[in-house]
Amino acid sequence: MELLLGLLLGVIGVIGILFLLLLSFAIYYDLSRTKIPSGFDSPLKLRVIHCYAIMVVTLAKGLELLGVCKEIAFIRFVMNFFKSRLDPSLSAKDLHFDGVPVRVYQPKAPSAAPRKGFVFFHGGAGMLGSIECYQNVCCKIAKETDSVLVSVGYRLSPEHPPPAQYKDCLAATIYFIQNAASHGVDPSKIIVGGDSAGGNYATVVAQKLVERSDLPKLRAQVLIYGTSQAMDLNLPSYQQNGSMPFLFRETVVYFGLKYIGKDPSLAGQILKGSHVPDSMRLKYGKWVSPDNIPERFKVRGYKQVPLAPYEPEVYRQLSETLEDDFSCLFAEDSVIEKLPETLIVSSEYDVLRDDALLYKKRLEDHGVEVSWFHVEKGFHGVLNLFDAGLFTFPAAVELMDRIVDFVKNL
Repeated sequence: MELLLGLLLGVIGVIGILFLLLLSFAIYYDLSRTKIPSGFDSPLKLRVIHCYAIMVVTLAKGLELLGVCKEIAFIRFVMNFFKSRLDPSLSAKDLHFDGVPVRVYQPKAPSAAPRKGFVFFHGGAGMLGSIECYQNVCCKIAKETDSVLVSVGYRLSPEHPPPAQYKDCLAATIYFIQNAASHGVDPSKIIVGGDSAGGNYATVVAQKLVERSDLPKLRAQVLIYGTSQAMDLNLPSYQQNGSMPFLFRETVVYFGLKYIGKDPSLAGQILKGSHVPDSMRLKYGKWVSPDNIPERFKVRGYKQVPLAPYEPEVYRQLSETLEDDFSCLFAEDSVIEKLPETLIVSSEYDVLRDDALLYKKRLEDHGVEVSWFHVEKGFHGVLNLFDAGLFTFPAAVELMDRIVDFVKNL
């Protein structure tokens, strides 16, 4: 008995030491690598959450090195571990739409008329995130807007390389439009939306559907701090917020390369822009130009950096990053001008802020009705912290309220 007790105490001691080492590294990494601008409120709260994320990622890398499990698998496990409860005013059904897993949230209260439908695509760089992770977000939108919300569990990379992700999102959306009536939804009042990578998928889905004359047109799209281009990663927000949690400039490139199954050693080339052919610089330069970004977003230490000389071999390896189903800013004018009413969300302290601003400008130039909400105290991933107890951010609550108001008023 004493031996067992001794072993137990020894195990607890080892775990405690490992935890302290992990925590110490996370604090050191955060303080040495993170640069939170002076205008941001609640920096300590953000650092605490960031340290937790660093610990999870560091432990995941260690487990992969030890051969215990894949890094990505452990991160997914942790993200799905803490499950939010279903709102009692809603019902939820796990179904498949054209083979794609979805969860359909529906208000329990009867409705005198068909409801609006909202197809939501979660974030996570196309490799993380899930229906479970976003249950609180989806419940809030469905409840407050009295809508039927479809949360799409698209396939994830690297097990399923792109374009599997947007194709799953597109297939699920088309199925929902075609079968809207069976879910009590008006097929002419369907919205697509998502955050981060999900915002990119929502953009691509909306673009792909503009030519589908056999389907009712989308009512609107809600694009929450998504990426829109992989041509210039030296725009003002990439410089100003490159070391801001939860998405560093280098992390954007790292995850982007992992997502498409390319060697992370190509990061330097894509950061410099040497993957962009001269012909594309001429064609797309007018859309990616910093001149399209309002001057007030350039005051926090921005210096324009031209793209590096073109390297054909780099383009050969990274050509898909400039296709319009990845860089959705580069869709043709004939597509852009047919897009539905749009809510675009940008966050001041988000490395991807300017991607949203560029897409906003492109839509407005083609007569698309755009509502823009800029989260002044926002950062990448802020939406998920609208209801996080002590770690709730007022900016997240404000953002959720704005999304709800937009959908309710359609």
